[in-house]
Amino acid sequence: MSKPRSLALPPRTRRHRLATARGPFAVLDTAPDGPRHGTVLLLPGYTGSKEDFLALLGPLAEAGYRAVAVDGRGQNETPGPRGRAAYRRKALALDVVAQAAALGDGPVHLLGHSFGGLVARAAVALAPDAFSSLTLLSSGPGRVARPQRVRIHALRGAFALLPKERVWQATRWLDSRGEEPGAEDPQEIVDFLRRRWMLTRIAQLSGAGRLLVRDPDGTAALRALPMPLHLAYGDEETVWPVPDLAAAAARTGAHHTVVAGAGHSPNVSHPEELAARLAAFWDAVQERAVPGRTEVPIGGNPAEAPS
Repeated sequence: MSKPRSLALPPRTRRHRLATARGPFAVLDTAPDGPRHGTVLLLPGYTGSKEDFLALLGPLAEAGYRAVAVDGRGQNETPGPRGRAAYRRKALALDVVAQAAALGDGPVHLLGHSFGGLVARAAVALAPDAFSSLTLLSSGPGRVARPQRVRIHALRGAFALLPKERVWQATRWLDSRGEEPGAEDPQEIVDFLRRRWMLTRIAQLSGAGRLLVRDPDGTAALRALPMPLHLAYGDEETVWPVPDLAAAAARTGAHHTVVAGAGHSPNVSHPEELAARLAAFWDAVQERAVPGRTEVPIGGNPAEAPS
């Protein structure tokens, strides 16, 4: 779960519901102040929401990109069905294809954070012409690390036994074990996190968790995608093993960004640096119109794989 440090909206950002052929989706939509280089659609991760990208929206807009962060179906402020079938991989992917079309900007750059990367991979496989590039942020084509699989299994089991409020309290207690002594979230953040948890459908949390722990290795499918690919993550990533992410970047020929000192959410901890890396990649894609799985250079800010 990403945890925003502030809920303040960046300049030129509006909250609205994006009307699509598959229903409305709650979004944060930030416009650049000047010429537009392109549009990026941002998909949040497991137990997350569009607010996970708040710190990133402003820097992306300053770099010339319209940045649209979305709540997926059943996630936070976007309504969703109660049944588990509604949260299968293909259904979620079709939602993203519809979102991209509704933006009205032609092919868009797609970024998926964590679980959002799994959905993004499925979306570009269904409709590659709808997207200019794919960025997997803190998300791999392989399996999540074993401690995370155990945690997800426990969470899904808890939903079958406990009220949602009790599961929330237990989750908060477990999360607090890894924080520095005396570290406390501002009350507005605590209130937001609880509200997001309570708004998100149990079927969405359970279905997304099921997809995460059962996701097969998608490296071969990524190699076959007819668009530039970018793998980005922090060198202190914990949800996917860092060596596995580095190996996936090498095996797919993807552009490779490693953010020093960042954990699972560089979008929160290192937004300025991450935005610069992302914008440089997208600028190169726009300028070169790179076909196939060819690495796209990012000028004077090369990424280095961890040793």
